[in-house]
Amino acid sequence: MTAPIATMNSGDKQRETLAILVGGGPAPGINGVIASATIEAIKCGLRVVGLRDGYRWLVEGDSGHVVELKIEEVSRIHFTGGSILRTSRTNPARDEASLGRVIDALTALGVRYLICIGGDDTTYGAARIAERTRGRIGIVTVPKTIDNDLPLPENAATFGYETARTIGAGIIESLMEDARTTSRWYLTISMGRKSGSLALGMCKSAGATLAVIPEEFRGKKFDLALVVDIIVGAIIKRRASGHDDGVAVIAEGIAERMDVGTLASAAGSHADAYGHVHIADIPLGIVLRDQVGAALKQLGIDATVVAKDIGYELRCAKPLPFDVDYTRTLGYGAVRHLLSGGSGVLIAIAGGRVTPVNFEQLLDPDTGRIRVRTVDVSTESYQVARSYMIRLELQDFEEPALSRLAEHAKLSAAAFKARFLPSVRATTDGS
Repeated sequence: MTAPIATMNSGDKQRETLAILVGGGPAPGINGVIASATIEAIKCGLRVVGLRDGYRWLVEGDSGHVVELKIEEVSRIHFTGGSILRTSRTNPARDEASLGRVIDALTALGVRYLICIGGDDTTYGAARIAERTRGRIGIVTVPKTIDNDLPLPENAATFGYETARTIGAGIIESLMEDARTTSRWYLTISMGRKSGSLALGMCKSAGATLAVIPEEFRGKKFDLALVVDIIVGAIIKRRASGHDDGVAVIAEGIAERMDVGTLASAAGSHADAYGHVHIADIPLGIVLRDQVGAALKQLGIDATVVAKDIGYELRCAKPLPFDVDYTRTLGYGAVRHLLSGGSGVLIAIAGGRVTPVNFEQLLDPDTGRIRVRTVDVSTESYQVARSYMIRLELQDFEEPALSRLAEHAKLSAAAFKARFLPSVRATTDGS
């Protein structure tokens, strides 16, 4: 798969070319889309090429990092993790000159159709290319992200999410047993820049003690102290029930919603090609571990708190049959839509049918970027997850619960209420 593209012979010149690229972070199932799209395209008489490293080389006007894809080479890759074409976060629309070079490189390769596999940023780049080429290059995107944050019809999951949730839940189950065995607390940081979907899904599936996601905070910005008090409050409530262990799952996206001044190292973080803060540079788990530990010590509570990140080990995992099945339909649907004359859409599945969504429908009118789907905390799905969590709720500030919890925190009832009620009010409709 690393060999350069072969020179076209006279027969190749009569065949239209479909190109495939992958952008953004990896997700289980990428190879399923590549395989399905390649097989269907070749069966329909197209020539298929893979563009390595997403938009990385195209933005330089470089059309040399390309491989020709054949059925025999892709027919058994659908159950493997990773991406045979690799991936990158290069932004093809960072400026007009870059966008022009991308289009020139695609034109030099004779690309008639382009399938972009990626999330919101990759889709935004594809939308800009489609806008500039005006149908000369048929372009579709296939929704890929373990964050599950693209606005798909019928609230369908993005591919890769189900595999990531399953494997992540298994890791959390092991941490729960370790926590019980060693009498400690794990603060598990989950991937999810804009959406807490993965964190909530893993927590709910594994039965972790609690999840903390950005969507539950009603204010646009909030202080790190609120998150610390939510976790400390959960530890106190769990101890009051006779248990000194637990696992909290925290979505990394809370870092973007916090006031920068409350994250000691956030100022030193770098932005990626799309202008996002590189959350991986923010040691959120360590910051929370230290501040939760300090808060517990101040209350005279002896507890071992450990930080654990879950994310990178999920992205290139072997996909579940669900994602294998899902991606094969997506790849097939992408090719079929292009050959029917369609372009400028995201390929989704609703009710078992391929359902294209126009790029214009995905754009946020205020930002001009692709809309992000977040967790709707008003749904029964979220309420069920929340009801099974062990964390302070409004009813815990009524007697006799209040005095019992305050005793475990070595505080008076009034002091306990003054300390912890604000963190509960910040995540509920209570006043």
